[in-house]
This record gives sequence, structure tokens and C-alpha cells, in this order.
Amino acid sequence: MPRAWERLTAKLPKALAPAAQKIAPLGQDLIDRALYVAVRIVSVALHSFSIDTNLRTAKLLGSLLYAIDKKHRERALANLRRSFPELTEQQRQRLARRSVQQMVMLFVEVLFTTRLIRLDTWTRYVELANFHDVVDMLVRRERGLILLTGHYGNWEVLGYVLATLGFETTSIARPLDNRYVSKFLFDVREKTGQRIIAKHGATPEITATLDDRGAVGFIADQNAGTKGVFVDFFGRKASTYKSIGLLAMEYEVPVVIGYARRVGDRFCFRIGAQDIIYPDDWRVRDDPLRYITQRYTKALEDVVRVDPGQYWWVHRRWKTRPKGEPAEAYD
Repeated sequence: MPRAWERLTAKLPKALAPAAQKIAPLGQDLIDRALYVAVRIVSVALHSFSIDTNLRTAKLLGSLLYAIDKKHRERALANLRRSFPELTEQQRQRLARRSVQQMVMLFVEVLFTTRLIRLDTWTRYVELANFHDVVDMLVRRERGLILLTGHYGNWEVLGYVLATLGFETTSIARPLDNRYVSKFLFDVREKTGQRIIAKHGATPEITATLDDRGAVGFIADQNAGTKGVFVDFFGRKASTYKSIGLLAMEYEVPVVIGYARRVGDRFCFRIGAQDIIYPDDWRVRDDPLRYITQRYTKALEDVVRVDPGQYWWVHRRWKTRPKGEPAEAYD
């Protein structure tokens, strides 16, 4: 998506283009600062109300956004049609609306996480399900660990809760274009000890963490472009990053596929492990990289199928197609 200043200057006459290019950095910085101030004002305003009130408001805003944003509404519906052909159109519309509502709810939840999730309060809001083996590995720290999740539920609270419990994790994330808003949100996520590092140039810190038998977290359902490995995701080939599987093979560490699923519409989550892929599972495979990548992708699909409305269906997961396969509408 073009940035705000670029959209403004694109309409200027060509004669003014050189001057616009000179002042573009300043203009974009002013816009970024204004947006950051707006976010902070919204944050202060939201904290004047209870989390339940804010989540109800967020749900209403999500419904409004679904109604007026045709582009993302149609993309979500197209993805749902291909992923759940057995559902009626009315059912898919409910899931698509729910998905957009969840996006707005996530923004509110991130702002309230530091206030609500503490060592003495986290059990009020979080239930650990099928997580014993993961906690055991984090406690023993006999080797490194790769933690994966997807754009599902509230993935932000997953790392935050682990950090609150004393398990430091290093998560890989792409900074937002707005550096002021990005720093603000990164600071929120790092408040209890979780370490967030920028995706670009993260390799040295990732390897250092695994060398030190630490845990590294990834969002594993992003389109990997033409250099990815294509595996099945909801019945369609999806380009998936090779780096996770290659790291697991090089360091011989388990890969945990986790989730943080919302329970109802309140600030309440069930955190669990859908699958754990151990080194012994892939050592005997003819193509261990493909095996690891396909297995964790299938685990993420299984997570989504439990409650599809919590997945970000506006996400362009299937954007890159295998060679010779034409893209479909909204890919």
C-alpha cells in the first residue's frame, strides 16, 4: 500500500515533482508523527473505559469496516469460498465479518495487554491447554526451540504471556512503515522481557539465540514469494518460507505450533500447542524440509478450522502461485 505522502505527491503536476521529492521525507515524517499522536490519544481515550466496553465498540467498528471496505471484504470472501466450499454463502459472510471484527479487537487488546496481563493476574484471562510439554522444554532449556503461530486469534498475547511467566522469547516481526507507531507497539510487546527483532537482518540474532538454547518465535503463515516452498494450505498450494525448516534441521530443535484462541468476545484466551515436530520426526524423511514445512502448515490449518472466524482472511496468503498456475481473483 503506498504511503500517505506518496499518494499526495503522485497527483502533482510534473513541474512540481522535483520540489515535492525534496520535501517528501519531511512531509511523510509529519504525517507519521500526526498518526502516532492520534494513536496515543486513542490509547488514552480507550483506557477511560473497561476492556469489555472497548471490545464491544471494536466489534461494532469491525462490522462497519466490513460493510464499507469492499476490497478486503471481497478478498476475505474469496479466500473463504476456496477454503470452505461446503459452507453456504451466508455462513462465509458471517465468518468474513467476524474476521474483520477480530482485527479491530486485536488492536484494542494490544493496548490493554500490559495493564491486564501480570504475574498475579494472568490466570484470570488465560488458560493453558495442552501446553505441558512446551513449558517443560522452556524450563529445562536443554536445546533451542522454534515457536510458530499464524495470523489467528491474538498471537501477540502468546509471546507476552510466556515472557510474563519468565520465559524470554525472541520474536521476529516486520516493523511498521510508521517508525513512531512501530516503536510504540514494539515497546508494549517487550515490556515483560519478550524481545522483538526486525525481520530484515535478523539472522545473526536468531542463530545466537538458538546457539544459547533459547526460543525463537515466528509468524509462519506469510506468503514467501517465488523463492518459497509450495505446500498445501486449505487445499491450495501456498508459498511458504524455507528458513524455519532449515533452522530446525541445522540446530536439530523441536518446532512448536501454538495458538492463542479467543474465548467469546471478552479479553480471554486459550493458549495451546497444536503440534510439536521433533527432530526424530524428520530425520527419516526423504525430503525433511518439505516434511517440516507441510506438517506445521497443516497444524496451522487445523488451528484455524476450530474457529475460522478468528483467522485473518483478508491476508494474501496465496498471492504467489506455482509456475504455470495463473492467479485467481483476490490472490
